[in-house]
Formats: sequence, structure tokens, C-alpha cells
Amino acid sequence: MKQGLFTIVENTRLTDSVWQMRLVGDTSAITAPGQFVNILLEGKFLRRPISVCNCEGDELTLVYKVVGGGTEQMSRMERGQELDILTGLGNGYDLTVSGEAPLLLGGGVGVPPLYMLAKKLIQEGKKVSVVLGFNTADEIFYEEEFKALGCDVTVTTVDGTKGTRGFVTGAMENIEYTHFYTCGPEPMLKAVWRASTTSGQLSFEERMGCGFGACMGCSCKTLTGYKRICKEGPVMRKEEILWQN
Repeated sequence: MKQGLFTIVENTRLTDSVWQMRLVGDTSAITAPGQFVNILLEGKFLRRPISVCNCEGDELTLVYKVVGGGTEQMSRMERGQELDILTGLGNGYDLTVSGEAPLLLGGGVGVPPLYMLAKKLIQEGKKVSVVLGFNTADEIFYEEEFKALGCDVTVTTVDGTKGTRGFVTGAMENIEYTHFYTCGPEPMLKAVWRASTTSGQLSFEERMGCGFGACMGCSCKTLTGYKRICKEGPVMRKEEILWQN
């Protein structure tokens, strides 16, 4: 974990509620796709955890959804402003077990951390399939960005306004894959866990108090006891998860 000041170089709207922020600073603590950062905002007691969408050189890309006062405050920030950010948080995805044809499944704001993962898997010569799930066509983002990497992309919408009608699990049935990676809301993670036919890794979205394991406020039950989403996670192996209900 490393604390540093980052300077905003771009903060643009992708959809009605989703924004992309690019910043420059010391990214050396970010070592794996699936890690997250924790942002200090003026007037807010707790930092805001945001997954890393991309990291290249000294540039950090975050894609976030405006869901409350903190993220709304972020959406109003402009080029040149500085943010105090903790980087290198969380364990990230393990690429060594992907096999030759990994499948990436993202739901809503669970999509961003899969971008850096897809980029690295493509660089390793893997055949990457990506399923992006949204409620409606108006919410879709990063479809073209994944295609530009060379991924085979499928879009699903719950209302059928674009792509395949339904959920990401429906699209899984038509794809051959060696390992899966997923991030999204817990109901989606549970559905993917049940529908999957291989080993895989699930990244949990969770409200975090401290973001680095001190408060025990974001725990997940596993075969070896409770693990902290922010410290031992947010990525958990399919085989270790014990669902609470």
C-alpha cells in the first residue's frame, strides 16, 4: 500500500451516472488487475474505494458510478485538481491459472476492473471472451474498448434493448472457456458461481470502512474462515466461497 497525490488529467461522463477519471501519479504499488484504490475527499470521514480500470506508466484510470455524495463530488472535479489516494490495495486476479481461453464477466460497475485484466491476458496471447451485463442499453460502457483490445465481446441487457436479452449467465452457456473471472453485484456473482463449469475467481463489491483490513467491516465467509474483502480479497477463488444464504 502506498499513499500519494494524483493529478486529474481528465474526468468525463460515459453514461448518465458513470464517469471516467484519468490521473497521473506514482502507480508503482499497483501490481495486479483487480486491485483498488481508496480516495480521500474533502469533508468526508471515510475514503471512497474505487477499482482500478487501467494502469499504464504513471497514468491511472478509474471508472466510477455516481451513487452518493462522495462520487457526486468526484464527478464535479476538474483537470489539474489533486487527490490523496491510497494505491496497491487488495489482492487482484491471478493470471497464471487462466488457461488458453479465459472468460470475463462484468456486471455494471463490475466491468472496469476487467479491462486491465483483459489487456494483460491478451498480451499473453490468450483467447479472451468478455460478457458485459447491464440493465438497459443506456447504461452500456466500454464495449468498444474491450473490442479494441481484441476480445470476443458479448453484451447482455436485462430488458433486451441491446445485445442478448437477459443476464450474463445466459451468455455463458454458449461460450467455451478454461477459467472465469467475474466482478459485479453479489446476486450476479452467486449466479455465475452456480452456472460455471470450471474453476474461477470472483471479485466482491463491498462497503469498506478502512480499505486495508483494520476494521474487519467487510468480511466474507470461506472454507478457512472469514476473510476481509479489502485485504485478503476483493478476489476470492470459486472453491473457497461459502455463501451466507
